[in-house]
Amino acid sequence: MATFPPPPRSEPELLQRAGSLAGKTFEQAAAQAGLALPADPKRAKGWAGEIAELCLGATAANLSQPDFQLIEVELKTLPLGGNGLPKESTYVCTVALTEQPGQRWEDSAVKRKLSRVLWLPVEADDAIPFKYRRFGSAFLWSPGPAQEAILRNDWNELMEMVSLGRLDRISSSLGEYLQIRPKAANARALARSFDEDGREMETLPRGFYLRTAFTKQILQRHHAERPAGAG
Repeated sequence: MATFPPPPRSEPELLQRAGSLAGKTFEQAAAQAGLALPADPKRAKGWAGEIAELCLGATAANLSQPDFQLIEVELKTLPLGGNGLPKESTYVCTVALTEQPGQRWEDSAVKRKLSRVLWLPVEADDAIPFKYRRFGSAFLWSPGPAQEAILRNDWNELMEMVSLGRLDRISSSLGEYLQIRPKAANARALARSFDEDGREMETLPRGFYLRTAFTKQILQRHHAERPAGAG
């Protein structure tokens, strides 16, 4: 029976654990966690992140807090295509659809999630069989002042539309780094919200996502700043 580590108590401890995961295939990581590989990988979106959470000692589950609560670090897997670049946008957290005007970026779940992130690259090239795909070398990141200013501006504009009941006007094209998109397992999964007249309504749940152009920027900057010869 697999045993999982307790929550990490420092960033160096977290990085050490992530280092032991680097280079392992999904099959090897699943064996370490005592879990079977998914029968249908095409329906297993998020599986690599779940395995990583178990192996690294994440505790927050689906809470609005960072995954590693003791050290306030969020885990984000970064699926990479055959070109070594991010393949898809990165889910951040759900959108609170019943929020009223006046909420602040400083108190938002998005800021809590993105203040300190452990990025974990994973192979997502369709040419590689699922079980042979590997975990990459993780790295810690925090947004710089210019990046946070853009994230804050995106969040303010998007949440203003949410609080005013203008969900039907929000498209994935809005936001420079941060966007809002529907997030639901199926069309029957509905959430409570309000329209522009303040009437209660049901709608698809929404999520905040980071654009691939932004995660590409983060990844490329990390590679540029990494010491020569580093893994």
